[in-house]
Amino acid sequence: MASFLETSVEIAREAGALVAQYFARHIPYELKGEHDLVTAADRASEHLVVERLRAHFPTHTIVAEEGGGVDGSSEYRWYVDPLDGTTNFAHGLPHYNVTLGLERAGEMIAGVIYDPMRNEMFAAERGGGAFLNSHRIHASGVKCISESLLSTGFPNRNRPANKNMHFYYQLALASHGIRRAGSAALDAAWVACGRLEAYWEFGLKPWDMAAGVIIVQEAGGRVSDMRGGPVKIGGVHVLMDNGNIHDEMLSWFADIFAGKYKMPIPAIE
Repeated sequence: MASFLETSVEIAREAGALVAQYFARHIPYELKGEHDLVTAADRASEHLVVERLRAHFPTHTIVAEEGGGVDGSSEYRWYVDPLDGTTNFAHGLPHYNVTLGLERAGEMIAGVIYDPMRNEMFAAERGGGAFLNSHRIHASGVKCISESLLSTGFPNRNRPANKNMHFYYQLALASHGIRRAGSAALDAAWVACGRLEAYWEFGLKPWDMAAGVIIVQEAGGRVSDMRGGPVKIGGVHVLMDNGNIHDEMLSWFADIFAGKYKMPIPAIE
């Protein structure tokens, strides 16, 4: 296990340095489809990460955002986002990361999230705790939503039909506030280290959430889907929190799914 995590840290740090060089050059972006952005940094980082993983673990499967993954013959599967937060990156907003998560036989066993702008490496392995730059981290001790800072995200595509606005409105009024920073992996990492109490989102891809799941769990937090069921990598929705407010979050979600709003929507006069 140590070799998996140590290798992940080395690869993420190298890829993070690479994308930071691209960021300093203010490179242009392209569109893949109608709304999704992609840059040369995404592709270069993915090539680096995949090549490094293949060299270290030639039988492992690699699932990567930009399509550069490979099929393997073992029970190990890597989820790679070579540049999470591409929209931020493309607009010059210094909030993005490189993330790798490792799954064995359906269970997440290791993950890293590297923020090159802050030089922050979040890492965890199953049963070994979660760390930020080698210092153990823990989810926050806040015990109620009313004292919590929350986070969520919205998709690049089909935003008018996205139901998350209902959840955003209700929880924004019930909490200290909600942040929408544009990086799913960093949202999860910040729950793990206590900067946020909870993060939820609809429609994440496997590489968006894989590393965050184990890092939050190993930091003492809880992870499920938004109805309280087992989390599925790449599932319909996910909730990651400090553990103390998990049941309260699920109660709010249940009401919102049922169309019961605790916070009335004000009329426009």
